[in-house]
Amino acid sequence: MAVRTNIVITGASSGLGEGMAREFAARGRNLGLCARRRDRLDTLAAELTERYPGIKVVVRELDVNDHDRVFSVFDEFRTELGTLDRVVVNAGLGKGQPVGTGHFAANRQTVETNTVAGLAQCEAATAIFREQNAGHLVVVSSFSAVRGMPRNLTAYAASKAGVSTLADGIRADTLTTPIRVTTLLPGYIESEMTGRKSGRTPLLTGSAAGVRALVRAIEKEQAKAYIPPWPWAPLSVLVRALPAGLLRKLT
Repeated sequence: MAVRTNIVITGASSGLGEGMAREFAARGRNLGLCARRRDRLDTLAAELTERYPGIKVVVRELDVNDHDRVFSVFDEFRTELGTLDRVVVNAGLGKGQPVGTGHFAANRQTVETNTVAGLAQCEAATAIFREQNAGHLVVVSSFSAVRGMPRNLTAYAASKAGVSTLADGIRADTLTTPIRVTTLLPGYIESEMTGRKSGRTPLLTGSAAGVRALVRAIEKEQAKAYIPPWPWAPLSVLVRALPAGLLRKLT
């Protein structure tokens, strides 16, 4: 399997995106990093290039809901890095409230960011990969995508199911080409998003271990992977089979 040298990561200023950037930098990869917080990207890029002087790190400020800018930023990354070997669609939003309780704006923002902006990133990346006749698209979905979820997870789970299905379709469409597509379904991994949740998060994986599991799965270029595999792969079978009433009690 060829080494993917030039890697773009969206949502790279914090959390899992920042963690993946650090892990890939340690492996000697060149990086295109984008997020809304340019100051944090600049700090991260300076740190990584000082620690690993053989790599190149390019940064761009990007709100993925600015769809035209997604396309232009990805093109700029390709120009500066030479090729795009892998794009990790990681930027996302985790807020939401039960449907019908007067919080449409929050639920809409989650769906727009995770699904519609996810589509923009997949379109931009896959267009470049088709031109190159090579590339690896990685879509960071969520364990919540395995079925419809109650309460605050309803819109979020639906948005992640949408982007998962999108990745499945792109994979089927590019199956006979050198383009590879990976869907990642992380369980609870310590990050800014989980840190904002109130109360105790069950089955929480530490940030470092979670990032290593993500990068291992990405490097294997699997079609689909639960992160970490234990306990989330077997739990996916259980959660799909649970009666709705029991699922509601457990979530």
